[in-house]
Amino acid sequence: MPVVREFTLPDLGEGLTEAEVVRWLVEVGEVIAIDQPVVEVETAKAVVEVPCPYGGVVTALFGAVGEEVLVGAPLVTVAVSPGEGERPLAAVPVVERAAEVERPLVGYGVAEPDRGGRRRRVGGGGAAAVARASAPVVPSVPVASSAPVPVAAPAPVVAGGVPAVISPLVRRLAREQGVELAAVAGSGPDGLIMRADVERAVAAKVAVAPAAPAVAAAGPVGTAPSGAGSVVPLRGLRKAVAEKLGRSHREIPAATCWVDADATELMALRRQLNAVPGPKVSVLALLARICTVGLERFPDLNSSVTADGSGILRHSAVHLGFAAQGERGLVVPVVRDAQRLTTEQLGEELGRLTEAARTGAIAPAELTGGTFTLNNYGVFGVDGSTPILNHPEAAMLGVGRIVAKPWVHQGELAVREVTQLSFTFDHRVCDGGTAGGFLRFVADCVEQPGVLLRRL
Repeated sequence: MPVVREFTLPDLGEGLTEAEVVRWLVEVGEVIAIDQPVVEVETAKAVVEVPCPYGGVVTALFGAVGEEVLVGAPLVTVAVSPGEGERPLAAVPVVERAAEVERPLVGYGVAEPDRGGRRRRVGGGGAAAVARASAPVVPSVPVASSAPVPVAAPAPVVAGGVPAVISPLVRRLAREQGVELAAVAGSGPDGLIMRADVERAVAAKVAVAPAAPAVAAAGPVGTAPSGAGSVVPLRGLRKAVAEKLGRSHREIPAATCWVDADATELMALRRQLNAVPGPKVSVLALLARICTVGLERFPDLNSSVTADGSGILRHSAVHLGFAAQGERGLVVPVVRDAQRLTTEQLGEELGRLTEAARTGAIAPAELTGGTFTLNNYGVFGVDGSTPILNHPEAAMLGVGRIVAKPWVHQGELAVREVTQLSFTFDHRVCDGGTAGGFLRFVADCVEQPGVLLRRL
């Protein structure tokens, strides 16, 4: 007789606790092989395919497209024939949780044992577990702006009369948004209240907010009130960016300085390098080389303040982040050990990561661990910017567009290729003298690339 195995969302690494379902790759009733990808999920880092460690017949899918699933929550259940579709098990009960018996995940390493702090799914095993496995996916239903707040059936409760919620994060979200959990119908297994359920309740509250204040603000009676707005939940990459930039703005006392630089000689050098056979060298690669040499001269800038704020951590390697536009928005891929690469190798790695970001194929590990960021916002057609630092990094160099401008060169007015360089830094790790010295060094190298030879 087939045994139903439950596969839960694995730990995707980098401290991620949840993922949004982007696309199901299998259907209920489909026969799958061991380690076959079953779902595509979007995390705060990237879009990844999740393979299932069981082979057999898919009996249920948990989570509709667009719904967030927490690490440890059910993804699929698979009917496995005894002795097939999984690794051999010794005296393991049929109803044992999949988190305790699953195979190592392809691409994620060996699963860690269940930690005491991770919340288990409410509900027992045995026949009830098999019955839950056949439960269909509950789709997310959009709430019309004119619809009244639905009167939901009472949510299931656990001991003590507390509504059954899948995680403390969902309970906190409900508390912050003023949602009464007892009135929310859960769409999860056994009626568990999921994050999406709370978000739908919040959207419903906004849609039916009292119209009186709007009418009063609009003017005399009879004047039509303005249209109601909508709430767009922060999820995935956008949520991660919001949290990181918010933390950076709160914690880091950042300052910015800038200077205009004549990039005519730098552009001429690039043309010379690309005139010979071999991989093409981009302006970004030349700027990356200038940054690595500058950070060797000003090591305070390749650092970060410790988590408790009691010290400054100087990094021995330059893991160079750079802004790249991808399908999911602006991301910051990281070139590892950039100081060890030649200018040509820097160009190749920058090109590879840019293409991976553009197509959405970049790995989560390639978006973390940066120690310094190079931001080429000139590609957006702007001259300057005062960006927020990429926490916990201490510095960021920004480069504006390179345009032809009238410029005094060697005592005469001439048309030159000019760019604006801006430098934002954490004032806790250095003072203005260090930041200004680094920026002046970069500007000198842009104007006279031969200066780099002294440091190579």
